[in-house]
Amino acid sequence: MEGDASDTLVTIKNIERELICPACKELFCHPLILPCQHSVCHKCVKELLLSLDDCSTDVASDHSSQSSPRLRLPSPSLDKIDRISRPGWKRSSLTSPKTIAFPCPGCEHDVDLGERGISGLFRNFTLESIVERYRQAARAATAIMCDLCKPPPQESTKSCMDCSASYCNECFKIHHPWGTLKAQHEYVGPTTNFRPKVLMCPEHETEKINMYCELCRKPVCHLCKLGGVHANHRVTTMSSAYKTLKEKLSKDIDYLIGKENQVKSQISELNMLMKETECNSERAKEEAIVHFEKLFDILEERKSSVLRAIEASKKLRLDKFQTQVEEHQGLLDSSGLVGYAQEVLKETDPSCFVQTAKQLHLRIQKATESLKSFRPAAQTSFEDYVLNTSKQTELLGELSFFSSGAAVPEMSEEQSKVYNNALIHWRHPGGEEADSYVLEYRKVCREDETLQWEEVEVLGTSKVVSNLDSNALYAFRVRAYRGSICSPCSRELVLRTPPAPVFSFLFDDKCGYSSERLLLSLKRERVESRAGFSTLLDAQRIQAGRYASLDYIIADTGISKGKHFWAFRVEPYSYLVKVGVASSDKLQEWLHAPREASSPRYEQDSGHDSGSEDAGLDTPQPYVLVTVGMRKFFIPRAPSAPGEPEAHVLPMPVSIGVCLDHDRGRVAFYDMARMRCLHERPVDCSHTMFPAFALMGGACVQLEEPITPQYLDYAQDA
Repeated sequence: MEGDASDTLVTIKNIERELICPACKELFCHPLILPCQHSVCHKCVKELLLSLDDCSTDVASDHSSQSSPRLRLPSPSLDKIDRISRPGWKRSSLTSPKTIAFPCPGCEHDVDLGERGISGLFRNFTLESIVERYRQAARAATAIMCDLCKPPPQESTKSCMDCSASYCNECFKIHHPWGTLKAQHEYVGPTTNFRPKVLMCPEHETEKINMYCELCRKPVCHLCKLGGVHANHRVTTMSSAYKTLKEKLSKDIDYLIGKENQVKSQISELNMLMKETECNSERAKEEAIVHFEKLFDILEERKSSVLRAIEASKKLRLDKFQTQVEEHQGLLDSSGLVGYAQEVLKETDPSCFVQTAKQLHLRIQKATESLKSFRPAAQTSFEDYVLNTSKQTELLGELSFFSSGAAVPEMSEEQSKVYNNALIHWRHPGGEEADSYVLEYRKVCREDETLQWEEVEVLGTSKVVSNLDSNALYAFRVRAYRGSICSPCSRELVLRTPPAPVFSFLFDDKCGYSSERLLLSLKRERVESRAGFSTLLDAQRIQAGRYASLDYIIADTGISKGKHFWAFRVEPYSYLVKVGVASSDKLQEWLHAPREASSPRYEQDSGHDSGSEDAGLDTPQPYVLVTVGMRKFFIPRAPSAPGEPEAHVLPMPVSIGVCLDHDRGRVAFYDMARMRCLHERPVDCSHTMFPAFALMGGACVQLEEPITPQYLDYAQDA
C-alpha cells in the first residue's frame, strides 16, 4: 500500500481532516454511518444520546431550554453505555420516530435513528481501514507485537482476519498448522484493524448483506426486501451497486486529478485576490479615517464657536451683575447721608427746614426706589445655549457606506406577524431583489441593553423565526447583500409575542355540532352560520313570545392546567358571535338544553342571551363570553349609574386572541395586531375548560393558522 500511495497525487498523510470525527475532533474510532450518510464515532453517538437523555429529563417542563447536545460531556458510566448498546434496548425519547431526533454533528440536522437506535446503524469498515492505515503511516516506527507470545512478546509478521489476532512466524505456525482448517484462514500484514469478512444486516443479524436499496441508498438483506421497510423499494445486486458506485467515484477522482493545473491556477488567483483585498481594505480604512477626521474638525470648530459664545454671554452677564453690586454698595456707603438727614429733621424753623430738606428728600427718595424695585440685571440660566443635536445624532447613527448597488430593504408591517412563531416580511425598493439578505433579531429588554443580535441568512424576502419567548418584545431588522456590497440595516420592526404558548385545536364536529345550522370546513378550522329557513322559523317563534338560541361549537381539545393562547378572525359581515371559554359541565348544560325557552333574561347562567355574560362581573363564573358582531367588539361592564350602557364598544380587531390562565383562573382577550389586552375577567376553572364559540344569523369564525417554519431537506447526491 505504501508503494501505491507514493504513486498517487494525494498521499495517505494528506487526508487527515477527512478522518476526524465531527463530534470529538479526533481520529474516528469504530465509526457508525448515520442516516444522513455522515460518520460519527460509536462512543460519540452514545455520549450524545446519553446527554440528550439527561437534558430531556432535567428540562422536561422547560420548553425554552437552549442546552446543546453537541458539547463535549464527561464520559458516561460503563454500565449505562452497555445498556444503551444492547440490541433490545429502546428509549422512546431517542429511538421512537415520534420523539426527539438525533442531532448529527456533521450537518447539524436532526436525523431519525429508527426504533433500533444505535443497533440499526452500519459500521463504516472502509473508513475504519483507512484510519488504521493512516495510524500505521503515522507510527511507522512502532511495531505491532504478537498476541500469543509469552513475555517478552516478539514483533508480529502477519495478522489473521479470521482469528482477529497478530502472530509472529513461530506462533503462526503453531496455531495455523498445515492440513487443518485454520491453515485456510485469511492473513494480511500486521494490523490492529480487524473486521468481519461478511457484512451482516443490522435488522436481521443472522442474514448477510447481499442487495442495495436505490431509494434509501443503503445495503439490505433479502429479508428486508421481502417483508421489511424496503419491501416496495427498488433494489439491485451488491455487485452491480459496487460496480456503479466505484465507476462514479473513480470518474470523479480522475476528473479532480486531471484538473490539478486548473486548481493550482485558481489557488494562485485566489491568493492574488486575497492580497488585493488586503490592499483595498487598507485604502478604504485610510479614506474612512480622512472622512472622520473632517467630521472631527467640523465638530471641533463648532465646539470652539459654541464655547466662545457661552463665554461671551457669561462675561456680559457678570459685568451687569458687578455694576448692580457697585450700585448697592453705594447704598451701604450712604450712612453719612442718613445721619445728615436725621440732623436736618431736628430743625424747628419751617423756612429753614423746607429750604434744606427739598434737595435732601430727592436723594433719599432715589435710594428708596432703588431698594423697592430690585431686579437682577441679568439671567443666570443658559437655556438658550442648550444644543439640539437630535437630528445630527440620527444622521450620524445612520452613517454608512455609500453604494448604489444595494438599497436599504423596507420592513413590511402589514405582512409581518407573530403567533406561535414570527413571520417577518420585507420588500426591496425598486422591485429588484438582492442576492441575499441577513435578518437580525433580538429581544428588547430594558434591564439588559447589551443583548446581542441573532443573525440568519435568507435568500428570499420573508423568514419564519422560531423559539421566541412568550410575552416579550422582539426587534427585527434586515440588510441586503448584492455581491460583496452590503446595504445599511433597515429600520427596526418591533413585535410582541403572545402572552402564553399557542394552544392548537380544531372545531369539534361531534359534541353539540349542528350540521343544519352550521357549515364546517373539511379541515375544521372554519365555521359558518348561515341565515336560512331555520332562522325564519326562529323569527316566527320570537313573534309568538319565544326566542332563538345561539348555535354553539367548541374546540376538540380541552385545557386542564397551564397558561395557553389562541387566536381567530371573525368575518366583518358577521351579525353576532360570542367567543370565550366555558367549562365542561356548563357546556353539557348548554348543548343538551332545548333550543327554545320562554324567558332567558331571568336565567343568567343559561348562556343563551346576548347579555348573559355580563352577570357577575366580579364573581368567577364557569364561563366567560364576549360579544363580537357588526364590526364591533363589546366589552361587558357593570353600569355605575342609571342609563349608563352595559358595554363598552370598540372597533372589532382583525384578529382576536384569547389567553386562558387555568392555574390563576383568569381569561383575557387581545387585539392580535398590537398584542394589546382589551378585556380581562376571572373565570371558574374547577373543571376542564374549552374554547367556545356561539353564532347567530350570518356569521363566520376562522381559526388563526399556525406559522410553520420551513425546513431544509438533506442534499441528495445525483
